[in-house]
Amino acid sequence: MTAIDSPTQAIAVFPAQTFRVVQGANLGDPLSDMEEMMLDDIYQLSPGASRKRLVIAPRDDGTFRIAEGAEAGQPGAMLHLDSALQFMTPDGRMIEALGLVETDAEEMIAAVYLLPLGPMTVEIDYTLVGMNRAAAAVKFAQVASVSFTRGTRITLASGAQVRIEDLKVGDRVLTRDHGGQQVRWIGQSTLRATGSFAPIVIRAGTLNNTGDLVVSPDHRLFVYQRSDALGTGRPDLLIKARHLVNGTTIYVQDGGFVDYFQLLFDHHEIIYAEGIAAESLLVDPRTRAALPPDLLARIDPHLSDHARSEAQGLDVQKSLLDRPDVIDLLRRASTQ
Repeated sequence: MTAIDSPTQAIAVFPAQTFRVVQGANLGDPLSDMEEMMLDDIYQLSPGASRKRLVIAPRDDGTFRIAEGAEAGQPGAMLHLDSALQFMTPDGRMIEALGLVETDAEEMIAAVYLLPLGPMTVEIDYTLVGMNRAAAAVKFAQVASVSFTRGTRITLASGAQVRIEDLKVGDRVLTRDHGGQQVRWIGQSTLRATGSFAPIVIRAGTLNNTGDLVVSPDHRLFVYQRSDALGTGRPDLLIKARHLVNGTTIYVQDGGFVDYFQLLFDHHEIIYAEGIAAESLLVDPRTRAALPPDLLARIDPHLSDHARSEAQGLDVQKSLLDRPDVIDLLRRASTQ
């Protein structure tokens, strides 16, 4: 079967040359593939190190290619999820990251990148304390898997609101486009609430939500504009929670741990959480790895509906949201 490229995604990575061993067996060496790395080696980001934009195209066979428009990498080259890495700082903080390997036409290593899943600072010691190749795809999928947090009230088809941790497979949830739909699977994970996994808090009333809505950073909210406040030319919008952070009514909740829940339906749905519209889990080539293998085998016939799903709305770029009154505009646009 020929692999088909999905829409591209941008990630921010450090080139391997900016992350080197300053103490240990591989002294002086940059980050490499997992076969060459040694536990207990101590790495540092070089002074002036900055992330580069890497654009990837997930494919339906679970592989990735580098796409046009990147600051790093050769367009068309294969990109491999080489390793899930764990580093410890001198003060005992654990930082997770992914090691990514770009290969050339001869399948030789052309470049290596570090994708931090938590905050990393130049000239701080990072001791490598864990590495796992099998976990890389799952961890990468978890970042992209839109999640609600414990306590989020979900609206059922009956109109009742139930906390997400009390939902059961088979419960019928109210959807915007398909009425009451059965929950096919409920995922749950407890993660460190830092970096890519630090949840976004949307305070009650900010977007007409009845209670605080706490979701994963890339979780998209659905906004139907009665008036085209943003000038997008479309009334139905999908907006990532992290693009709305203003530090007051919408902010990052960093620190400790977070319980994340994912809801899977036969289709990618718009459901109601704390009274406002938000997306359910979209199964695509990247997020498939977050689903248990036995579940994939059982529900695979339904997953084709995700691939064929029409866009639920216009995915709004952050540049259109960089204005001080955007929250008020969206709140008014959805009611006036």
